[in-house]
Amino acid sequence: MYIDLELAKKHLNVESEFTDDDSYIEMLIEVSEESIAKNLCVTREGLATIDGGTEIPAPLKQAILLTIGGYYANREEMTAVQMRPLEQGVKHLISLYRKYQ
Repeated sequence: MYIDLELAKKHLNVESEFTDDDSYIEMLIEVSEESIAKNLCVTREGLATIDGGTEIPAPLKQAILLTIGGYYANREEMTAVQMRPLEQGVKHLISLYRKYQ
């Protein structure tokens, strides 16, 4: 995993002492990393070498964190609140690394 539990909890404003959601947050980390990887047509392991690098780029880490936050805050399929994505959100961050052919 590129995002560890400690960083995810910090991003979610979850106190480190609160452990009731730890396994759920770890699952969200996996889901979010896989989602970003699939969106870029690479494996999760391939995220580290994207763009010829040796570690995952910071914008992709941020995209993973934003995805985790979205899933953690919205645990149901539907919401009664009208929401819209951040302009510089996940789609934008992923697009920085997308290879268009």
